[in-house]
Amino acid sequence: MPEKILLVDDEPNVLRACERLLHNRFEMEAAVGGVAALANIKTRGPYAVVLSDMRMPEMDGIELLTRVKNLAPDTIRIMLTGYADVKTALTAVNEGNIFRFLTKPCDKHTLVTALTAGLTQYRLVTSEKDLLEKTLAGSLTVLTEVLSMASPAAFSRAMRLRRYMGHIVTKLSLANRWRFELAAMLSQLGCVTMAPETIDAVYAGKPLSPKEQALYDTHPKIAWDLLKNIPRMESVAWMVAHQNQPDTVDGDISNPELVERQLGAQLLAVTLAFDTRVRQGSSRTEAAYALGRKYSNLDSRVMLALVEVEPEDREKKVRTCRIEEIAPGMVIDQDMRTEAGLLIIARNQEVTPSVILKLKNYYQMGVIIGDIRVSMPQTLAASNQK
Repeated sequence: MPEKILLVDDEPNVLRACERLLHNRFEMEAAVGGVAALANIKTRGPYAVVLSDMRMPEMDGIELLTRVKNLAPDTIRIMLTGYADVKTALTAVNEGNIFRFLTKPCDKHTLVTALTAGLTQYRLVTSEKDLLEKTLAGSLTVLTEVLSMASPAAFSRAMRLRRYMGHIVTKLSLANRWRFELAAMLSQLGCVTMAPETIDAVYAGKPLSPKEQALYDTHPKIAWDLLKNIPRMESVAWMVAHQNQPDTVDGDISNPELVERQLGAQLLAVTLAFDTRVRQGSSRTEAAYALGRKYSNLDSRVMLALVEVEPEDREKKVRTCRIEEIAPGMVIDQDMRTEAGLLIIARNQEVTPSVILKLKNYYQMGVIIGDIRVSMPQTLAASNQK
């Protein structure tokens, strides 16, 4: 897909002049006014660069580019302003994180240079983001696979917390939703260092000895030590580390990033408490009502989102198959335990190559039976019928 530039001005004649001037250099579209520009971004984006005039009726350049920042953070924003607007434009640089501003009259060379620089910056931003996402995705896949193998019960809980958190961030329309969902998914990572019997007891609601409880209480700190050195994961690591102290204030509470961190820790605490109550027999409504009173400072939509989470035991196609028949994409529909009662695969664990290898190894050792109850995703079931 070609990298597009969006030209915005309230004068159609000015837009046509710009298009004639630059048509053989860039892929361009035009929008008359800020409202039309935002509509274009929503329906025809993404745009690599938005070049906007400063003075426009209904919505000026400052407001437009600030909204563009929120709608499309990767888009490079350039403002075109008259000499009388320079002071205002300088202020706008901070509000809209504007890459560059140009003054009128602007000759072709200056305009081409600025737009070319904007496209180069866009490529840098998007390529770095793509690399970061792939690197993070790979690293986190390894971490979650390790958790699923070392502590199936902890992994099962982490997946439930991720489902809860996903509903909450959707209901609240939170920015950077990936941070909140990753914090939920990695919240139990520190449990890999603990005895399976301790984790099983915690998730079954059984009391721990003082020594076991003290050890279990260290798992958020262990996760922090594992995560804090991964680039761009500092906020996620902080949320995980403070899941048991959600009201901890760490610095200037007016700093948006610190506010996000504290909210993440609070949401982790709520989802953990909600999961515990539901696992101990409370209905989702009862659990949410009790937590709503305890966490009265949180947006009421948090509790509503928890009530609306679709139960894990929703209607699904389940069948029994042999270990040699299971395939990636299936979901284990039972707790897999050894004859001694040790949990090796938790119910609702998605089948991956490492899960298959683990099951086959235990089966060959003679400590589990060869029949497993699994649920079949519709896409996988359909492909098996062909």
